[in-house]
Amino acid sequence: MQSLDLSILTPYSELLATGLWWTIVLFLCSSVLSLIAGIAFALIVLYTPKLVSLPIRFMTWLLMGTPLLLQLYLIYYGLVQVGIDIPALAAGIIGLSLHFAVYNADVIRAGVLSVDPGQIEGARSIGLSRSQAQRYVVVPQALRNTLAPLGNNLIVLLKDTSLVSIIGIAELVYSAQRAVSETYSPFEFYLAVAVIYYAVNLVLEAGLHLLENKVEMSR
Repeated sequence: MQSLDLSILTPYSELLATGLWWTIVLFLCSSVLSLIAGIAFALIVLYTPKLVSLPIRFMTWLLMGTPLLLQLYLIYYGLVQVGIDIPALAAGIIGLSLHFAVYNADVIRAGVLSVDPGQIEGARSIGLSRSQAQRYVVVPQALRNTLAPLGNNLIVLLKDTSLVSIIGIAELVYSAQRAVSETYSPFEFYLAVAVIYYAVNLVLEAGLHLLENKVEMSR
């Protein structure tokens, strides 16, 4: 039986570090875009006529009802069949952003509905337009009310960045697969990747917990 040999990781530390870098890039870009799109989707569903919001509702139904892995395949390999050639990194960010935007939108929509309607009336009474009231009064409160579930979505997003390895993006899992193909030592590299993901996840959880505490203190 072959024993565990962690020394084999050393020559590939730079490869794994590069993979971690691209994982973080994917995570940060997709997190920001999914949050912005989620806010937009939620407001469209809540405050526009049903005919206008119908495409968003359909997209939500479609993305929630299909696996992220399939969506990445369709964006990267499927769209090229109709003449839309999207680079792998852009396809990964688009896929992750859209997939989590609809989940964020669902959470934010519930958060907006939890804000007292009287606050909108109060904002209108001091001269703010409806859109300004949404922007400066409703949305900030909705985000505070939904910080915990949005944080959970971010944690899931971080782990799901590993799925973009299937379209050739050299993130952490893809980098480990390259190392395994050269060394035939899968356990050491996948164990290392698991430890790295866990460490990054702990940092993310600590940051979210700190943010939640600050928000609670500011209320």
